[in-house]
Amino acid sequence: MKELPDAELVIRARSGDGAAFGELVGRYRRAVYSVALAVTGRHQDAEDATQESFMVALQRLEECRSPARFAGWLLAIARNRSRNLIRRESLRRGDEIPASASSPGPGPERAADISVLRGRLTEALNTLSEVQREITLLHDLEGWKHAEIAEKLGMPAGTVRSHLHFARKALRVRLAEWKDYGKGG
Repeated sequence: MKELPDAELVIRARSGDGAAFGELVGRYRRAVYSVALAVTGRHQDAEDATQESFMVALQRLEECRSPARFAGWLLAIARNRSRNLIRRESLRRGDEIPASASSPGPGPERAADISVLRGRLTEALNTLSEVQREITLLHDLEGWKHAEIAEKLGMPAGTVRSHLHFARKALRVRLAEWKDYGKGG
């Protein structure tokens, strides 16, 4: 199934082939998560939005008018689900459980350093526009090429490159004070 194009997998999934939809999930799980993270800014919310996005996509697979453009359709669902989740969560957000209360991992000092760094990175990413966050995460975290991002998001490759350039420039400025983090400074 891995060699089949998206359009063929969508057609098979519409006929009830669970393995075909499973292959689509495998192909786009990380990209959907990246888009959700770009919108929500929180790992837990991004995971929830990712799961919701695939459930909605499966329920509405017949509504995908162009199976060859499945990825763009799916990423649009992910953006909308993420925005909806933010609206819902803002109404009932409670106190967060600190990262130090989670299962065994790095020691308390290292966990605190990681938490501070993760907070700074999240803060820096949140200064970017939503489209810049999406493009940055898809390119730098997921390894997508400019042309691939452009096709999936429905914009020119030059626009993708421009967004990525300005996003990286803004992140460099924002994170400059953390350049020597961990080197005693």
